[in-house]
Amino acid sequence: MEGQKQVLERLRGVFRSGVTLPVHFRLTQLEAMMSLFEDNETQILEAMHEDLAKPKFEAVLSEIEIVVNDLCLTISNLQTWMQPTYVGTNLATKLDDCFVRREPLGVVLIIGAWNYPLQLIMLPLIGAIAAGNCAILKPSEISRATEKLLAELIPKYLSQECYAVICGGAEETKTLLENRFDHIFYTGSQSVARCILQAAAVHLTPVTLELGGKCPCLIYGRLDMKAAAKRLVWAKFFNAGQSCVAPDYVLCTAETRDALLPFMKEALESFYGSEPQQSQDMGRIVTDRHWDRLVELLKKSEGKIVIGGESDKKTKYIAPTVVVDVKESDALMQEEIFGPILPILTIKSLDEGINFTNEREKPLALYAFSDESQVVTTVLERTSSGGFCSNDGIVHMSLSGLPFGGVGASGMGNYHGRWGFETFSHKRGCMMRSWLLERVNVLRYPPYNESNLSWLRWATTAKKKGWAGCSVM
Repeated sequence: MEGQKQVLERLRGVFRSGVTLPVHFRLTQLEAMMSLFEDNETQILEAMHEDLAKPKFEAVLSEIEIVVNDLCLTISNLQTWMQPTYVGTNLATKLDDCFVRREPLGVVLIIGAWNYPLQLIMLPLIGAIAAGNCAILKPSEISRATEKLLAELIPKYLSQECYAVICGGAEETKTLLENRFDHIFYTGSQSVARCILQAAAVHLTPVTLELGGKCPCLIYGRLDMKAAAKRLVWAKFFNAGQSCVAPDYVLCTAETRDALLPFMKEALESFYGSEPQQSQDMGRIVTDRHWDRLVELLKKSEGKIVIGGESDKKTKYIAPTVVVDVKESDALMQEEIFGPILPILTIKSLDEGINFTNEREKPLALYAFSDESQVVTTVLERTSSGGFCSNDGIVHMSLSGLPFGGVGASGMGNYHGRWGFETFSHKRGCMMRSWLLERVNVLRYPPYNESNLSWLRWATTAKKKGWAGCSVM
């Protein structure tokens, strides 16, 4: 078995050979990844069920189709994305070719998360392959069945010379981070992200951090209560609430809360039946430790449970739970919940809801439910978040054309579709000059004088139509 350093050095040598640069190689690898999904759907679904009791419907949508759609978009557009982007010139560079060239970074490290253990490895890998990089993949050890499956399938379908899977726990990851990479892409918690940043700083390695936080859902004004309840409940309890973009809490008036709750109860019974624990469509908490944390949060909460609250440690089950009369200081509001528990806080005005949101760290996603376009626009314009969606939850992340990523404490950098290709590419500014016009170039050579300076300022100034003045480049 190769050690981590040997794997890294082997991949670095392969990258330097240029094997990953041709578009044909990149497309071949992306098509091979497509075959991986087509050939192994049953095994993928079995692994998802073993790790998280993930329903087939949810696993297909969130682990398979989202990746396949990203693959289709990337395969169809890669040659266009790889073309240089030409930029404008001034009089002094009129005869030069000036363009931005996208080049691979080198050997990158992708560290996945347990809640969507396949998607959160494969989507960034698509961007890394498309951009021409070699990659080391570190799946989450918490979702063990998926980790094992990735370690088996990646070498079978993708080039073993260019891509490697390294398994293990926190110690193996810590050792891995002692090595120099050309980029680190991490999905997970803010606490681990700080360790990633510290390790990356030693080598001045650029990073992409896909984190999380408490994603608010602000409900205000007129709206279709029945539809809003269904969409809110679905988005919150999808994957048993273990989604970084799940609505973490609701902000609404007391009147809206009272009108919404009966429809939420109705929606939950419609989705999961009168006994959600018996439903095949309700997932489970990933480990006993995560189950303990969630149950402890509920015990510490001073709010009132109005829906759910039941739990069973043996099966790692927690019922879809809604808690009202929750205060800002409540235990449920001190950390990202990351489970099937939804607190509802009351506000008296839209301004109060916006201010409440803005007083906290910027979330990975922010949701605004209202039939009034002015309400939605006001929330959008006066807040900041990684992503935004009105009148629905989590679906924005399924569109490959939109960048997915955080801002501030919820992350840095983004990916999906072209955005992933750009994340794993170095944008190299290039100017191709000839030996022509040397008689003009003498203006820039010493000995300097005011006349030459005036000519150069005129020749290199960016002119703006309609302006009497201009700015010097």
